Amino acid sequence: MKHPKAWIGAGAAAVAAAGAVATMGAASAGHDSEQPITGDALAQASAAALDHTGGGTVTGTEVGDEEGYYEVEVTLDDGTQVDVHLDKDFAVLSDESDGAGDTEESGG
Repeated sequence: MKHPKAWIGAGAAAVAAAGAVATMGAASAGHDSEQPITGDALAQASAAALDHTGGGTVTGTEVGDEEGYYEVEVTLDDGTQVDVHLDKDFAVLSDESDGAGDTEESGG
């Protein structure tokens, strides 16, 4: 080897790049761990969210959301997306819209 420092530098760069890729993979893997609502709970959560928003289409669901037990994403006819947060009994806790802003609803 004529230039051992060059080889060491290249090896260090490769290790750093691999570490960055592994970190990005772990971060995206955490996002993929969201569990959708299934079964009867899906039907109940969807009905509660659609009743709350006055219609629309359910475009996503999640169990164990940070704002509630369930989260149902509803896309309204005008394209606005509303995330409806529900408790275990499917009562609305709050909602977040990508449109006019956030609103809070009491559960009960």
